[in-house]
Amino acid sequence: MSGVLFKNGNYYIDYRLPNGKRIREKIGSSKKLAENVLSKRRVEIAEGKYLDIVKKDKIKFEDFAQEYLKIHSRPNKKSWKTDFHIIKTLERYFKGKYLYEITPKSIEHFKMQRLTEPVGPQDVANPKTICSSTVNRQLDVLSGILNKAVAWGHLQTSPMKSVQSFKVPPGRLRFLEKEEIVKLLSNCTKNLKPIVILALFTGMRRGEIFGLQWHDVDVKRDIITLMDTKNGEKREVPMNEQVKTALIRVRKHPGTAYIFCNEKGVPVHDTRKSYATALTKSGITNFRFHDLRHTFASQLVMAGVDLNTVRELLGHKDLQMTLRYSHLAQSHKQRAVEILGKGMDGFWTLSIDSFSFLPEKFQVFNNRLVSLFGALN
Repeated sequence: MSGVLFKNGNYYIDYRLPNGKRIREKIGSSKKLAENVLSKRRVEIAEGKYLDIVKKDKIKFEDFAQEYLKIHSRPNKKSWKTDFHIIKTLERYFKGKYLYEITPKSIEHFKMQRLTEPVGPQDVANPKTICSSTVNRQLDVLSGILNKAVAWGHLQTSPMKSVQSFKVPPGRLRFLEKEEIVKLLSNCTKNLKPIVILALFTGMRRGEIFGLQWHDVDVKRDIITLMDTKNGEKREVPMNEQVKTALIRVRKHPGTAYIFCNEKGVPVHDTRKSYATALTKSGITNFRFHDLRHTFASQLVMAGVDLNTVRELLGHKDLQMTLRYSHLAQSHKQRAVEILGKGMDGFWTLSIDSFSFLPEKFQVFNNRLVSLFGALN
């Protein structure tokens, strides 16, 4: 209960912040002054401007980051392991700072310093540093942490509000041509081949493939049901003959429900070594496992499949993500228009007068054509 208190010759004001935290301030020997200060505090709280009191929550960044990871990230985000590693990086820069000590300026320093840090094996002639897109992902996590600090009553506003991410060019789009697909599959090991086939012919993500269990596959309906997807929604993936045959040939392990597992029944989580070997044997470079998903989408678009259908197959929530493949359809659209033109050649070579035999209800169309040609001439 808020109010003015008198104790040991001094007046105190007692009130609570919007987050429920109780505050007691010593004012002095004047009751009137205490009443005025209390009124001011109530107005500041009501207007959301009471920054000084909120800043007295002395919580270190590293402590709150771990709380964020435990309470929010791990229970709610499939990418919590990525958050875990990014938070380790953030702690190197902001460890020891109270949340309210993190300012837009200190975040800008973090951005610029990260861009100059070396990454991977170094070539003296061409040194590699952290790319701007990587720094942007780290800023996203920092923003999430600070936004939660605001939501949980530890900060009034997030300093990230006035910090901009780096502008980066559109993401790479690397896909295989049909000849390369054949070559890659011919160089896959027995265990790797069905995994690559699923990626190429369903567009499923690596985690979705590794998490497949036999009850997810409906051979009668030619459907794979994914319950645990990136966007958290159930997705049904159609199977073609290549996928169905590949799955039928996978030997079931009696000790697990997972389709892809080792001899002990432990689910497979990493195929980097065998995949890299298959790429080397195929003469394919600069090609990640995720690019198999790009190959699936790219080949569909080039085959004339509309973008919305591709979106549904990929499991994108909106069309924006799928539009990255739209440029691949341009040459095929041109070809389609040319096919239409060839089919209409006979139509356009007809004399306008040849429409005079049409029934009366089509004569209006004939008259419009005549008027159109007259206008064009």
